[in-house]
Amino acid sequence: MIEDETYLRAKQLEALTGIPEATWRWWAHVGYGPESFKMGPRRRVWKKSVVMAWIAEQEQTTARGGQAA
Repeated sequence: MIEDETYLRAKQLEALTGIPEATWRWWAHVGYGPESFKMGPRRRVWKKSVVMAWIAEQEQTTARGGQAA
C-alpha cells in the first residue's frame, strides 16, 4: 500500500530550500542529505516528509544561541 506522500524532484527542492538542484543530485550521489530513491530508470525523488525531517534535524544539530546551560 502506498501512503499519501508528496515526492519531490531536485528542481522542486531548489525552489523549497534555495539549495541548487545540482547540489541535491550530488548529495544523493555521494550519500549525503535526506534519503532519496529512483522512480524508474532515471527519475530521482525525495519524500517531502523525509526532507522536512532532515531539515529539522540539521536545525537542531547546528543551531547556535538559545538559553545558556
